[in-house]
Amino acid sequence: MRVLLIIPKWPGNSLWGQIYFRFPYLALTTLAALTGADWDVSIIDENIDPIDFTNLPDLAAISIMTPLAKRGYELADAFRTKGVPVVVGGIHPTMMSDEAKAHADAVVVGEAEKVWPEVLADLGKHNLKPFYKASDFCNLDHLSIPRRALLNRKAYFFINTIQTTRGCPFDCEFCSVTSFYGRTYRTRPVGDVIKEMDQMEGGFVFFVDDNIVGIPRYAKALFKALIPLKVKWFSQASLSIIKDPELLNLAQQSGCKGLFIGFESLSQESLKAMAKSTNLVKEYKDAVKIIHDHGIGIQGSFIFGTDQDDQSVFSDVLRFIEKTHIEAALFSILTPFPGTRTRETLLRENRIIHTDWEKYDMNHVVFKPLKMTAEQLQNGFNWAYKQLYGYRSIVTRLFPFRRSGLFYSIQNYGFRQAWKKTLRRR
Repeated sequence: MRVLLIIPKWPGNSLWGQIYFRFPYLALTTLAALTGADWDVSIIDENIDPIDFTNLPDLAAISIMTPLAKRGYELADAFRTKGVPVVVGGIHPTMMSDEAKAHADAVVVGEAEKVWPEVLADLGKHNLKPFYKASDFCNLDHLSIPRRALLNRKAYFFINTIQTTRGCPFDCEFCSVTSFYGRTYRTRPVGDVIKEMDQMEGGFVFFVDDNIVGIPRYAKALFKALIPLKVKWFSQASLSIIKDPELLNLAQQSGCKGLFIGFESLSQESLKAMAKSTNLVKEYKDAVKIIHDHGIGIQGSFIFGTDQDDQSVFSDVLRFIEKTHIEAALFSILTPFPGTRTRETLLRENRIIHTDWEKYDMNHVVFKPLKMTAEQLQNGFNWAYKQLYGYRSIVTRLFPFRRSGLFYSIQNYGFRQAWKKTLRRR
């Protein structure tokens, strides 16, 4: 029997749909590894290849994030019309399971490892249940090795994505990680991680953890094990990394070339409202310097549209990024994703404008801001991105190109081109 694992296409007017330095979703290569030898498994990333509806599988499984929900449901409806059973999973169906069930034969709620064999067994008996949810969270010991060979390798910048932890020790108002993974922070055995890395191709490695330094003791053991491999790696981390000199030194020695760090705001009041008061704005400048002094580049994350933000926020953030020479940044408009306390608050205050899920991509305003209009927030966001990825700002931030200059130069140029394409399609 044949199962087709599907990533829906991003909307054309979304920045994420235009970033051509793509890397694949780890969820589907992992799901493929769990499927078993009795199944013929294939993966289609609709952002890369079109779906062939003339060659129908026995099961279509679709992984859906919130901005992909509309397209994901369209694909699900199309397969079901042709008599193909459909299973949907991922963060959006988990948070909106009843909505998702209207378009699917079955919905996987939460992590799939423990329930996916049951889904396949029930399909073989023509007896799919409407919902599948594991009774507890997955143990990360001895996970199946993702089947990266199923990917269209030439379509991606690199395919070396790997996970060492799940969850995050923090619980920010705007983030759905805790809603999906619970108040857990689980780690894989370091030996399992190294074993998987031995089977990966050379080149950059991206650890997809939400916070790779959530447990410093574990992170230190991992980094020590990476040193002999002489890899170059990137991941996400909290600013707490600067509090532990040994941890930061080991990150440098193990080949860390860049970290995605959630600064989120330059207002301590905003950070408190986000439940991210572990970030201290007064320490930001020194924190950036400390990380840079270890040869590690930074991709900063900043959120626009909190209740404390007025129109000055855009120029303030841009000025901070340029003065501290942060190599790259991602701007997000505050987005009330299902499963977040931000959504609960804005619903209670009747400030959510609509639920057109395609616009829930962190690039569109979908709620009523407090200290500016929705139009002012959207225009300010657009202006900030245009300035950030203008040549003047790129040179200002990257010069004198000490920290992975070639990589960040290519990345900045890629984001510049992606943003220009995004604006043309709006």
